[in-house]
Amino acid sequence: MKVALGQFAVAPDWETNQRQCLDLIAQAKAGGAELLLLPEGILAQDINNPELLPQTAQPLDGPFMEGLRAASHGIAIAGCVNVPDGHGRFYNTQFVLRDGAFIAQYRKLHLYDAFSMKESQRTSPGLELPPVVQIGDMKVGLMTCYDVRFPELARHLALAGAEAILLPAAWVRGPMKERHWEIMAVARALENTCYVVAVGECGARNCGASMVVDPLGVIALALGESPALGFATLDRERVAHARRVLPVLENRRFADPVLADR
Repeated sequence: MKVALGQFAVAPDWETNQRQCLDLIAQAKAGGAELLLLPEGILAQDINNPELLPQTAQPLDGPFMEGLRAASHGIAIAGCVNVPDGHGRFYNTQFVLRDGAFIAQYRKLHLYDAFSMKESQRTSPGLELPPVVQIGDMKVGLMTCYDVRFPELARHLALAGAEAILLPAAWVRGPMKERHWEIMAVARALENTCYVVAVGECGARNCGASMVVDPLGVIALALGESPALGFATLDRERVAHARRVLPVLENRRFADPVLADR
């Protein structure tokens, strides 16, 4: 399956971001991609105005997503938007679109209350494990940004059949932070013998550094810190080979983790 990684800097207004997404969708289609992965928080962003996030949140049937739905014929599109929770906050929601319809949704479980930031101030956590869905010839699981620091979630997806994990993010720059991003994306791929397709927002605060990691931990594609569109091919036989030579899923001694009730 050919995938496209659309890395860009998110603007404060949703119309600008929608135009950017539609341009990336058109380029991904022209490049023959079956899937385009976009970053986290693509609806609106302003690091100087954190209240913009709840103020600009839209439902999944709002104008931002309606534009992406209309463009999704012939390609799957994934990314994250802020969806109102009905109580003045929002869910950080990952979506997968194909042929004008939602085929998957996931509300981010692990909120980024770390490194002096507090995502939970304005965001409501999800309460359900992410799904595994079929895209092209591959089974694909969903994770979002800070989720990558919790290996049990990636393991759950692998045990549920995922051959690839989609990881949209807005990874904040900082001492060793880019290194953390790379190490954990590689680790989640290698320890679960699956692909990790990771796309980062590259705005004023975030590092970009999108990548595709293969099931044996090889970084097959790496983008820099500027807006870019990259392509890579995910190969099911590479997954099968990795799981033959490195059968960690078969050799494990621990059961599938259970989501904590909190």
